[in-house]
Amino acid sequence: MKTMPGLMLTLLTGLYLLISAIQTVAGAHESPSQPHKAAPGYGIGDKVTDFRLKNIDGKMVSLKDFESAKGFVIIFVSNHCPFSKSYEDRINSIDRKFAAQGFPVIAINPNDPEAYEEDSFANMQARARERGYTYPYLNDNTQAVTRLFGATRTPQAFVLKKENGHLVVQYIGAIDDNSQEPALVTRHYVSDAVNNLLLGKPVVTTTTKPIGCAIKWKS
Repeated sequence: MKTMPGLMLTLLTGLYLLISAIQTVAGAHESPSQPHKAAPGYGIGDKVTDFRLKNIDGKMVSLKDFESAKGFVIIFVSNHCPFSKSYEDRINSIDRKFAAQGFPVIAINPNDPEAYEEDSFANMQARARERGYTYPYLNDNTQAVTRLFGATRTPQAFVLKKENGHLVVQYIGAIDDNSQEPALVTRHYVSDAVNNLLLGKPVVTTTTKPIGCAIKWKS
């Protein structure tokens, strides 16, 4: 039997999916285990260009700031999206597990706050404090970085590995295979990818379908 918070999350997620269907936003309900071709942007094996975005502490953050990093887990998230909310604790856990091993999480909010006030910079700061984010939460105000990556949904993850001074994309897609019930997750795509990289092994599942809310682009 589902707990009350779990039931509420399921109801909110169902409501979002209904609204998305009405707006003809396709794909949010598809299985993440299916191979997925990302929107124009980075693909597996591509080298990532560094960027500088404003963190919730007001400081500018770039990938080169993390000199000892072996790679990164870049996750596009948003405040308003029930899918992103359902993953907050799991993202915190990923950062706590892998940051000390050289793969820190960096979260990026790509959404236009004019579409959802909840995604404003002030609300990003409040949300991070409330939920105890352990990682940078960056504001892609121009959406240029989001377009460069080719992200389409929140949440959507990109695992990068440092190779010969370059950051190379190793995984793109969903964080795991159950967006609503953490206890029912059977495949931990992001964690499995990072674990393989730490062991010097190739990533087995390199792309999956991101399950979440469509990014709200500026007009």
